[in-house]
Formats: sequence, structure tokens, C-alpha cells
Amino acid sequence: MNTTPSRTQLLATAAAVVTVVLWASAFVAIREAGDSYSPGALALGRLLSGVVVLGLLCVVRREGWPPRSAWRGIAVSGVLWFGFYMVALNWGEQQVDAGTAALVVNVGPLLIALLGARLLGDPMPPRLLAGLAVSFAGAVTVGLSSAEGGSSVLGVVLCLLAAVGYAFGVVAQKPALGQAGVLQVTTFGCLVGAVVCLPFASQLVSEAAHAPVSATLDVVYLGVFPTALAFTTWAYALARTTASRMGATTYAVPALVVLMSWLVLGEVPGLLTLAGGVLCLAGVAVSRSRVRGRSRRVAAREPRPEKVG
Repeated sequence: MNTTPSRTQLLATAAAVVTVVLWASAFVAIREAGDSYSPGALALGRLLSGVVVLGLLCVVRREGWPPRSAWRGIAVSGVLWFGFYMVALNWGEQQVDAGTAALVVNVGPLLIALLGARLLGDPMPPRLLAGLAVSFAGAVTVGLSSAEGGSSVLGVVLCLLAAVGYAFGVVAQKPALGQAGVLQVTTFGCLVGAVVCLPFASQLVSEAAHAPVSATLDVVYLGVFPTALAFTTWAYALARTTASRMGATTYAVPALVVLMSWLVLGEVPGLLTLAGGVLCLAGVAVSRSRVRGRSRRVAAREPRPEKVG
């Protein structure tokens, strides 16, 4: 019985897969939209699109406001992850290629593992540590092989700052998911991020008036899919596992970024890039394979989203 994955575990894994695929696609869309939109305007446009979709879902599901106990985590994750992270990543991707950006941002899972162990008491089993090491090696390989020429120091620093915001945002979000529903945490986190980015509103209006339709569609896509949908599936999966394990899952992103760049932009990956991608995926598989009894204990502590609101 312990060897058979529960329906909840399977759904959480499926949600994690959706998240990783959509977040990988975001790196490509950001690069395309970045030619017409400045970092702050792009972040605000993405967040506003996400808020509209998430808000409609909340109205349909009659979610209501999150309890006061969840607001601290929602506010911190909204400021650092939905707001700061997106602006820093957009700016960074104007300086470095998508593969390098994905590599640098993926120091985030290491920070999440360390912060999760320190602040949330997340376990650090050997298999998780081994998976982190393997995936990080793969991410380094992908990033180095996909970078063309020297990378901008400013771009690397911005992506590193984005990774820090991402890591602290995830760790702040995890406790909030114990107090409020998945859709509530995601919607109001996105709303907080949009409020933080409101100073860029005039830029967004000005740039949208002159941007090609394709770039504006990229902004809307980023808001609907990598934000509204992917952040919701992320929160669903995070509520049913540890922050460290979910962070390790995102190590698959650099490999998928290279694949999508190949398909969308016609950039053919080399053998070294493909080898790095295999390492990324192998590390994710190692980090997520285990824990029946403990994952059941974690799941037992998590709230059911339907009960809130």
C-alpha cells in the first residue's frame, strides 16, 4: 500500500509538471516581448493579465478573502516573487540569453532548500541533496553551453537577484498555504505584485500603444499561462510537499528552455547542451523519488483548498 502513489501525489506531480513546462516557456516569451516592453512595464502587464484571470476564477468559485493569518506570507511572496522577481528577471533577460538566465535563476532551488531547512524545518534527506547536486551540474552545463560569447555582468547579477527574490518568496508562501486556499494565495499574491509594479503603469500604456501585436500577445500569454495557471499549479503542488522538493523540480526548466528555444527560435542545441538537459531531468527524478510516510504526514497537515473561502 505504501508503494502505490496516492491520487493526491499523482495530482501534485502533474501540477508540478505543468508549472515547469509553462515557466520554461516564459523565458522564451520574455525574450520576445522584451524587444518592445521595458522590464517594469512587462512585469505589470503580465501581472494585470494574471489578476484578471485569477480574479474571475475567484468570483466563479466564490473564494472570498484569505484569513488574516495568511496575509503575511501572501504579502511577502507578492512583493518578492510576483513583483521584484519578475522585474529583475525581465531586466536580466535583456542583458543575457534565455539559457544563461535560466541557469542563474536556478540557483534558487539551492537557496530554497537552505531556507526551507532553516526557516520551515524542511527535511534534507540524502536523496534530495543528491538530486540537487546532479540537477545543478546539469543546469551549469546547459547555461554554459547555451551562452553565446561573454554574458553581461549586469544581466547575471539581475538574474541572481531574481533568484534570491524567488527563493524568499517560495519560503514565505509555503506557510500561507496552510492557512488559505491555493487560489486565494495565488490570486492575492499576484494582486500584491501588480500593486508593487503600478509605478510602471505610464510606461506600460505608452509602450503598449507602439508595440506590435505579437509582443502584446506575449505579455498576455505570460499573464494567463506562466502566471495565472502555472503559479496556481505550483501552489497546489507546494501545498502537498516541501519547499525544498518543489524547488528541486524547477531544475528541469533550463533543459526545457533550450528545447523550446530550439523549436520556437530555431536554435539547435549541441551535444553538451543535451547532456546537461539529461542531467537536469535526472536530478529532478532523484530528488522527487522517495518519501511515502513523510509525504503523507506533510499532506495530512495541508488544508484542502475547497474548505477555505
